[in-house]
Amino acid sequence: MASRTPTIIDLLKADHREVEELFGEFEKAESDTRHQAMLASQIGQALTIHAEIEETLFYPVVLNELDGEDADLICEATVEHGTLRGLIAGMNGHDAAQPMIQAHVTVLKEYVQHHVREEEKELFPKVEKLGLDLVALGERMLDLKQQLTDEADDMPPSARSSTIRVAEVSAPASAR
Repeated sequence: MASRTPTIIDLLKADHREVEELFGEFEKAESDTRHQAMLASQIGQALTIHAEIEETLFYPVVLNELDGEDADLICEATVEHGTLRGLIAGMNGHDAAQPMIQAHVTVLKEYVQHHVREEEKELFPKVEKLGLDLVALGERMLDLKQQLTDEADDMPPSARSSTIRVAEVSAPASAR
């Protein structure tokens, strides 16, 4: 049996599930600040790449096909991405054990949940009715995602302005 080629909507939903899992892991790792720092970094990078894909590939194509209130969904989503980037930037360079990092991740999760709910319940069903070649867009998304991931992986951590760099947690004096 041949498997169906994923559409861009399938791939965006898969990104949503991936980030939800990372948030869940972050919450479970509450006593392991090193692991939380790593997860916060992964969340930041995944969200940054996802937002870039939506803003450069998905939203422009969809915006050309929508009008009125439907087009407003794209504008709102773009503003939400700006807020997400601000929250990610607010965590850069901070100790993962600091309560403010926990607060940033909590608020980031709430924003992401709201954003995902609007996309999956309102925007995606409208897009599926537009008659766009969603499989071709999915193929372009995979290429762009690979390119963005490779670029992020090739940068030294200190140069990654768009991904979170939570400071390493030093061992307590009693453990040295």
